[in-house]
Amino acid sequence: MDSSKIYPRTGDAHTVYLKSVITRPTIEVGDFTIYNDFENDPRDFEKNNVLYHYPINHDRLIIGKFCSIACGAKFIFNCANHTLKSLSTYTFPLFFEEWNLPKTEVATAWDNKGDIVIGNDVWIGYDAVIMAGVKIGDGAIIGARAVVTKDVEPYSIVGGVPTKEIRKRFKPDIIEKLQYLQWWNWPVERIKESIHLIQSGNIEALHHITSSKNV
Repeated sequence: MDSSKIYPRTGDAHTVYLKSVITRPTIEVGDFTIYNDFENDPRDFEKNNVLYHYPINHDRLIIGKFCSIACGAKFIFNCANHTLKSLSTYTFPLFFEEWNLPKTEVATAWDNKGDIVIGNDVWIGYDAVIMAGVKIGDGAIIGARAVVTKDVEPYSIVGGVPTKEIRKRFKPDIIEKLQYLQWWNWPVERIKESIHLIQSGNIEALHHITSSKNV
């Protein structure tokens, strides 16, 4: 299998392996993560979906392996913010020429909340919005048109504006085993051999395979 190709499915130009279309050094995407867009060219993900991501701020978008990102999902970075430390929300430092301010202080126009970090095997629904500084754990599901302003725990289902946890996908012991297994880091051939166990939810069999192979 070749995760470096652009299109995972023959004849489907709406779905891409996201890693293959990324050009910015400040965006990292894991193998086999897909993005689907039926409104725009999915190859334009950086332009249409990663917003206010300007080099001056040095913030990063990190997305793990085997994630599924639906059409219209947006990642809103720190340069979209207006600082709350000032008495005014107007971004005076951004217009330094107009107000005779030092160019070196441009970044004080906004509050810097950090990188956006998405774990592995995360499903981000249609038109969801992920805000700056948010970390989403492995296996989480983000509902359609949700606005994520706070961190999401692994294997949680969240939705709403702003998001609230709806429920966990699995019981705590299964989540613990999945976080131990980290199947997304296995060699491709081993994942192929184990797909039927992953899909059927046979966690005990997966755990047994891992133990027997000392991985």
